[in-house]
Amino acid sequence: MDKVLISQLSVATVIGIYEWEKQIHQNLLIDLEMAWDNRPAADSDDYQHALCYETVSNRLTALITEKPIELIETVAERCAKCVMDEFNVPWVKVRVMKPGAVPSAAAVGVEIERGHL
Repeated sequence: MDKVLISQLSVATVIGIYEWEKQIHQNLLIDLEMAWDNRPAADSDDYQHALCYETVSNRLTALITEKPIELIETVAERCAKCVMDEFNVPWVKVRVMKPGAVPSAAAVGVEIERGHL
C-alpha cells in the first residue's frame, strides 16, 4: 500500500475546554498517513495524478481554524472526514498532538484511523 504523509503540520488555533483557552491561540501538530496509489503519478511524472500534500495541508488548516473547537478528538475526526470526503482517500490515520497541554508532558494527543485499506 502506498501512502502520502504529512508530518507535524503546525496549526495555531483556538482549542480547549477552559475559558482561558478560548481567549488564546495554541499550536496543534497534525500527522497524517493517507492511502493513495502513487503509481499513476510516478509513472507519468504528472502532478494531476498525485495527492497534493500542500492542498491537503491548506484545507486542513482552514478547517481547524474556521471556528473554535474544544476537543482534539473533534479535530481528528473532522480532519479524517475532510480528507476522505474531499480528496477521495480510502483510508487515513490522523494524529493530533497538543504541546504544552500538560506541564509534565511534551504533548498530549489522540490518534485515529478511518476508512478501509
